[in-house]
Amino acid sequence: MGNKLEDIYNYLRLSDSIATAGQPTADQFPTIKDFGYQVVVNLALPESTNALADERAIAENLDMQYIHIPVVWENPTLDNFQDFADALQANADKPAFVHCAANMRVSAFMYLYNRIYKQMSEEQAQNNLSQIWTPNDIWQNFIQKAIANHRIV
Repeated sequence: MGNKLEDIYNYLRLSDSIATAGQPTADQFPTIKDFGYQVVVNLALPESTNALADERAIAENLDMQYIHIPVVWENPTLDNFQDFADALQANADKPAFVHCAANMRVSAFMYLYNRIYKQMSEEQAQNNLSQIWTPNDIWQNFIQKAIANHRIV
């Protein structure tokens, strides 16, 4: 592991204030802090691959705010997404580092957030998503449900 954000699994910088990735190691959190991120949002379950049992303490010891919204891989919910959107909106003035186990949950949530709250074009939001993965049927259905729920055209 190095001391670059790009060394974090599936790292993707979306803007000056948002970056996404898979699970960082404990040693990578100081790098996240050094790059100016003030908020860490974690969508992975505590038992996810490579999850850090003490992640909250690691982030908070570096004076970063830590928000954990566990999203079940096989059952993402509209409430999960709303909690995520609320967290990003409440911290819109702070750079946020958003992660899960592999940046798949996060990339789908960011796609929705960018379409619904940032009015990003379908093409641009889809481009960000497709850099990480093509959602499976569970996640495609969830994305369609979330968009219908928010009446995005």
